[in-house]
Amino acid sequence: MRVLFVGPSHPEAAWLFKALQESAHSLQRADDLRDGVFLAGQEPFDAIVLMVLDGGAYSALLEFVAEFAGAGSGAAIVAVLGVASAQDRTRVLRAGADACFCQPYSFIEMHERMQALQRVGRGGGVGSASGGSASVAGASFVEVPSLDVATRELVFGGRRVAVTRREFLLLECLLRQVNAPVARDQLIRYAWPEKDDVDPSSVNLVVSRLRRKILGVVPEVRIETVSRFGYQVSVGV
Repeated sequence: MRVLFVGPSHPEAAWLFKALQESAHSLQRADDLRDGVFLAGQEPFDAIVLMVLDGGAYSALLEFVAEFAGAGSGAAIVAVLGVASAQDRTRVLRAGADACFCQPYSFIEMHERMQALQRVGRGGGVGSASGGSASVAGASFVEVPSLDVATRELVFGGRRVAVTRREFLLLECLLRQVNAPVARDQLIRYAWPEKDDVDPSSVNLVVSRLRRKILGVVPEVRIETVSRFGYQVSVGV
């Protein structure tokens, strides 16, 4: 899941950011709400997490929620507050947030809520790597691979391939456009969000590892090189 995290320079924000990162999400960060609105309009996101811990800033957050809803291209908006009343949370939801949590909150519950919002169509900024079938180039509907977030596995035809966090992110980006090329730069931004500069050889290495893993279990799923552009996942015999 591609997530825009907007939160202050605070230990609680750092903890939540790391928890989302370790849950195999691709994160972009902004420290300020205004900067966050700008980033929300630059690329599509599945979810936008807005963390505001200062009760005095809740009123300002209400105005920004509407701006994020407009700029976020359908991304699910999840607000995380500090100490807050039921009235505070209700106002945030009425302003346009899809979910609102306050301290003390459960990360597991928050994470599952984000996943649920994506399943029901919120957080559809970049689509989802869900399983099922799809029409490919006007052909009949065919099965496409999916990713199991809980177990960090590629799933296809009842078979499973365990992957690393980095491999998971790269696959998630590729699976958003099955049988269509994905630019190398886009893959780098998605799978290496914490780095400003990534050696192209690092991408090649991850792709090579994935190819070896997938070939032995689900040979119908192939990661193909698109010359001078990037890679694509192709499905078929």
